[in-house]
Amino acid sequence: MNVSLMWIKTISYTLLALLAFAGNSVLCRLALADSAVDATSFTAIRLFSGAIVLYILCCLKARSFVSVGSSSASSFGHWAAAALLFTYATLFSFAYLLLDAGVGALVLFGSVQMTMILVSIYRGHRLHIFEYLGAVIAFAGFVYLMWPSIVSANGNISWAGFALMVIAGIAWGGYTLMGKEVANPLTDTAFNFVKSLPFAMVLLPVLLFIPAIWSIDGVLLAVASGALTSGLGYAVWYAVLPNLSAVQAGVVQLLVPVIAALGGIVWIGESVTLSFIVATVVILGGICLVVFSRYRA
Repeated sequence: MNVSLMWIKTISYTLLALLAFAGNSVLCRLALADSAVDATSFTAIRLFSGAIVLYILCCLKARSFVSVGSSSASSFGHWAAAALLFTYATLFSFAYLLLDAGVGALVLFGSVQMTMILVSIYRGHRLHIFEYLGAVIAFAGFVYLMWPSIVSANGNISWAGFALMVIAGIAWGGYTLMGKEVANPLTDTAFNFVKSLPFAMVLLPVLLFIPAIWSIDGVLLAVASGALTSGLGYAVWYAVLPNLSAVQAGVVQLLVPVIAALGGIVWIGESVTLSFIVATVVILGGICLVVFSRYRA
């Protein structure tokens, strides 16, 4: 493939995946913050709807319900990836019940970035000095963007929620790293969702202690999160990961809160603040350092 076309495809797919991640965060907060659905039901519906939509797409692609995944075992997903997906989806939902949005985002993406950088170093990838510098700059801009939300928490941070979100970030970092080796992004993602459903059975005892809350809005938000922003978004993410290094994949995700905030400005009419502009420029600058220093080196 022509290098310029590969770059265009990589950038387009990356932005599309990040848009899905931002949308997923918004859907999760709308469903859980307003108590439209409980965290257990939200997670189960999210995984189930994602599995259904992705499997149907695989069937349409294969033009047969029988031939789905029959090409090679590598397209059947991985139980380890499914376990990581379930862990992330579950702990993410419960952590957001205990943390403010800004604090939750900081802990989540900080954990994701650290996980992917440390694993990359452990695997023998020597980071260029500008990769380190770019990661630090991007994360500093991210903290600056989230700082007002962190301050508004007045130090009342739930350590249980903090721990849950750290583990969720580590799980998502692991799931992302496994995506760098998939043979068929759509099919692998579909089977990862399908294989996550048995793990969801462990959530049933939780309903004995936390009553289920169902509403039409809550169910629809969970379905949209699972089918669109999670299922399709993760498939696109898996498609682009082979073209990104682990460090790049970790750092670019710091753009997700920026995209979510930009959506609020465009669709809700929120005001553009100087801090938002400064944070965006700093984060983009750090990402550019990480992305381009690897190729320059």
